[in-house]
Amino acid sequence: MDKRFTDIIQLIKQSRINAIKAVNAQLINLYWNIGEYISKKIERSDWGDSVVAELAKYIQQNEPEIKGFSDKNIWRMKQFYETYKDSPKLSTVLREISWSHNLAIFSRCKTIEEREFYLKLAKQENYSFRELDRQISASLFERTIIGNTKLSTALRETSQDTTNTFKDSYVFEFLNLSEPYSESDLQRGLVRQMRNFILELGKDFLFIGEEYKLQVGNSDFYIDLLFYHRGLQCLVAFELKADKFKPEHLGQLNFYLEALDRDVKKPNENLSIGVLLCKDKDSEVVEYALSRSLSPTMVSEYKTQLPDKKILQQKLHELFDNESDNK
Repeated sequence: MDKRFTDIIQLIKQSRINAIKAVNAQLINLYWNIGEYISKKIERSDWGDSVVAELAKYIQQNEPEIKGFSDKNIWRMKQFYETYKDSPKLSTVLREISWSHNLAIFSRCKTIEEREFYLKLAKQENYSFRELDRQISASLFERTIIGNTKLSTALRETSQDTTNTFKDSYVFEFLNLSEPYSESDLQRGLVRQMRNFILELGKDFLFIGEEYKLQVGNSDFYIDLLFYHRGLQCLVAFELKADKFKPEHLGQLNFYLEALDRDVKKPNENLSIGVLLCKDKDSEVVEYALSRSLSPTMVSEYKTQLPDKKILQQKLHELFDNESDNK
């Protein structure tokens, strides 16, 4: 890059970061206000628990361009407010990290001291969500307390990652923009090529979404590709793994199917099914994930109308070969 212009580039990048931070602060403030409003309505018995589901449905039907207000996320807002309403000293830092960061902290930490520790950690170190999640799983707070280590020392011992700190899907939903992708460019390209291939296989597949978000409790999960199959009248989830087949891949996909059947599937539709696609340097593995409650007749019907495994394996082979040739 021409060194004469690096200062201008830096100014542009810093302004973009400042703009996203400002939007994020407004989003957190909005979630806090909604949480407070709902909490007080329920506390005074003006609203029952069912009103939240009605509110989410009303927003979806009357303002479909407004995203991020599922019943689960609205309940999270109430929990967010009730968790911190008696801790005004944390008010500022709550608005200086993303909603996903806040979710991880208030849902996984048990005490206000632990939450304060990770709030400051996430802010001072500009942690990505993945790094924050890793530190909570590694019990950094407990190890710091047991070792009588000061917070500043603990911070110095951890690595910094500022790249994806504010690339939060909730911010992009709030602005009605396309969501950013967390996967690598390679994975993203493979997923999109597989999407096009599935659509080419037959008119029965209707595309619903890529990186389709599922909300389970206070955690978010993303399905690589989600379709609706008109013939089978069910949702079909595709997961693409660029590594060797592992049994836990199927476990993850079955978890997604349970969430789809519980929260997304309509009453008149059949149970959701999944297709797992794994490719390492030696082999291609394709596995179907089907509910155990399906009758043998339905299992046979599903397999008849789903893409043949050998065709999918061949496509996987071609996709990865193409990617290797383009490197």
